[in-house]
Amino acid sequence: MDKLVFAYDVVIVGGGPAGTTVASLLKKYDPAISVLIVEKSKFPREHVGESQLPGIGAVLDEMGVWDKVEAANFPIKIGATYRWGNSPDLWDFEFIPLNIYKDEGRPGKYEGQRRMTAWQVERAVYDDILLRHAESLGVDVWEETAMRSAEMDGDRIRSITLADGRTVTGEYVVDASGHVGAVRRAVGVGTSEPSRLRNMAVWDYWDNAEWAVEIGTGATRVQVLSLAGGWVWFIPLGPTRTSIGFVCPVEYYKERGLSPAELYADAVKNEPRVASLTKNATRDNDVKTTKDWSFVADRLAGENWFLAGESAGFADPILAGGLLLTHTGAREVAYTILAMRNSDHDKEWLRGMYAERQKKRVEQYIRFADYWYCANGQFTDLEDLTAEIARDAGLDMSPKQAFRWLSLGGFAHEDFSFPGLGGLDLLAVKEITKVFADDEEDRSGWEINKHNTFHIDLSGSKKQPMPVFAQGKIMQVECFVRDGRWLPNVGLYGVLINVLRKHHDLPAIQRGLESVAQKQAARSGNSAGFYVTQGVSTLETMLVEGWVKGSMDPRRKTMVYTPMVKTNFHKNQDALPEERG
Repeated sequence: MDKLVFAYDVVIVGGGPAGTTVASLLKKYDPAISVLIVEKSKFPREHVGESQLPGIGAVLDEMGVWDKVEAANFPIKIGATYRWGNSPDLWDFEFIPLNIYKDEGRPGKYEGQRRMTAWQVERAVYDDILLRHAESLGVDVWEETAMRSAEMDGDRIRSITLADGRTVTGEYVVDASGHVGAVRRAVGVGTSEPSRLRNMAVWDYWDNAEWAVEIGTGATRVQVLSLAGGWVWFIPLGPTRTSIGFVCPVEYYKERGLSPAELYADAVKNEPRVASLTKNATRDNDVKTTKDWSFVADRLAGENWFLAGESAGFADPILAGGLLLTHTGAREVAYTILAMRNSDHDKEWLRGMYAERQKKRVEQYIRFADYWYCANGQFTDLEDLTAEIARDAGLDMSPKQAFRWLSLGGFAHEDFSFPGLGGLDLLAVKEITKVFADDEEDRSGWEINKHNTFHIDLSGSKKQPMPVFAQGKIMQVECFVRDGRWLPNVGLYGVLINVLRKHHDLPAIQRGLESVAQKQAARSGNSAGFYVTQGVSTLETMLVEGWVKGSMDPRRKTMVYTPMVKTNFHKNQDALPEERG
């Protein structure tokens, strides 16, 4: 009997968020393209990784699935409550200040303040929504279909053989199979582990746990709470369903000599906030475990194949960046395949740009996660480990040195519009380094306040094109590259480059930013003050990274910059259930 062979333009291995993002965007911008998703499980199926960041909303809206996800009535994530750093106090970070947050009916639209919030999602439901949406766009979906092997022709995947004996061919193949990296392993791509952290996660699901706080209609904060040997997540997934997990180093687990179920029960019992919130709740008693340490693939793209989502790399979940990395990276895979099929740009450049950008994103998240762990004075049982990580990284715990060390990862790789890291803007990153700092004298932290004259310095840099992704097309923009760092001439970076060619003192630079802020504010709904603050934060980053040279001119006045828009950090004041009366 002849072997059955099925031919597609694009074959995607894995039906999770990475695979469905690639598939949906391919079909949106090229309805004639034939796309197959092969998925080893039957959906819906459970999956860990429920907490999102706001940047995901834009991708879901572009996919045309935002309204479907909103209709599932997942809790709105407005931020997080932390017990972290060197203080036992709780503090909150919110994506939008509560004093301007408006209680709106649901389901809502992707507009206004909803652009600045996220969800906490039950992955069985969320992933199924995304898979069915891709199917509704004309994507073929084969569930309960595992990949067995890949047949290669040099660096090109000629065909894929499935466990049931069928063979599929694709002009392009995407590995969206998660940690397992089915295609990655088949083509012989290895992985590296940039961090010394070797964590594991244990978790279970609970019914009828109390929310720590309910804000308006269905909005809340997740809880991220340090223990001596790790940290606990508490993520409401719906009115009655909550995900609670414990993350700790594998060595700590071995030293305790407990089973995963015993380790989990001990963590929940010994975290007083979680113990209070689960006092009247029941759990599934189905503890799950996974290794949870960071890695990045050695290669992310080949002649006709791409790694997307967690097959390309994984960063510790402390920053809740997993789904954001997955969706944004998968979006760029879709754009890259479309551009290659249309011969819009050089194929080698397209592959290289995707691989470099996504690898740098993952590595930067790993770097930031290392900093979070090193700066946590609550980890009394992990002091030696965190000190070792800090020492190996050459990481000083002062906010100035921490911010400088974090910038070495390349802030521009996350977003060309303005510098960011871990889903946070640079102002928030600076505030976090201050929250974690021991050095009281260094808590003001702004390098620009040490200078009153600023000049752009592009010496020794090379110009090269960088990709910008919009409306299904990749556009090339000018970017300056020096010592592995990028300075894109677009977004706030581009605004600052132009302003600094005309103005050199901070008041004049601020006025130059204000002249464009009104136009930007009208387009996005953010305030002009937001853009000026982001602009000065961008100047700070360019100064730290060496793109701007600062000096003191005695003929000019010196001014101290204070952000016009405050970050949304404050002490937590939520009452526990027994305190609510």
